[in-house]
Amino acid sequence: MGDYRFFKYPQSTFGLGSNSNINHEDPMDYSYIRFYETVLRRINGNFYAGAGYIFDEHYDIEYLGNAFTRPAFALFGSPRHSIASGYTINALFDSRDNAINASKGIYANVVFRTSIKDLGSTSEWSSLIVDLRKYITFPENSDNVLALWSYDWLILDGKPSYLDLPSTSWDANSATGRGYIQGRFRGAQMVYFEAEYRYKITANGLLGGVIFGNAESFSAQQGTKLQSIQPAFGPGVRIKLNKLSKTNIAIDYGFGNQGSRGLFIDVGEAF
Repeated sequence: MGDYRFFKYPQSTFGLGSNSNINHEDPMDYSYIRFYETVLRRINGNFYAGAGYIFDEHYDIEYLGNAFTRPAFALFGSPRHSIASGYTINALFDSRDNAINASKGIYANVVFRTSIKDLGSTSEWSSLIVDLRKYITFPENSDNVLALWSYDWLILDGKPSYLDLPSTSWDANSATGRGYIQGRFRGAQMVYFEAEYRYKITANGLLGGVIFGNAESFSAQQGTKLQSIQPAFGPGVRIKLNKLSKTNIAIDYGFGNQGSRGLFIDVGEAF
């Protein structure tokens, strides 16, 4: 499995932890290169294991550094340029009936990641991601689905650069925290949960709807406690793009705390 990306865009930061205030916005600008490659082998049934190489580079970072966010940059290495290069160890269990739009089954993915100076990293650190999802047909014998998602992203040791820290909507699918802008919350530990109910609007499945709710909490630094739980919720519409694969165009509107809100459009489900 490969994931290769180039980003060039401004994106604000708001400091560390989930107690950060939306009024403490600090506009940033940077470029970002991602190269991820993972090889998995089936061990038995729905269980896979493997390893990979992972590379992140942030450069040409510019920021205002206001009084609320400047200390956060100083705590986590160089704010102008950083490289994280290392290996991953992966374990995956996947019993979903459809990877694009599941109606039943379980998905569990555990990724242990390293960042090693000998491989070019700015600093050495390690992290753990535990991604758990369950899909339940509800009511039974209907086409409606209750989808549950837990996503925990933890820095285990060392000091990653500021932009390599766990952050809202920086999961692989950029899906966590609908209701908040990407990067709204950031910290050394991220705990996240979401529930979404998916239902038909038309009998032929061309139109569907969803109602979702999520909650996330971040610590500011390693060894500190998780801060406030930040909830978000919203409705959504699904337009069937492909009946065979069950691929939908997803249009959601999310509401969060402190006036956060936004329109989220994607091809496929959030999780």
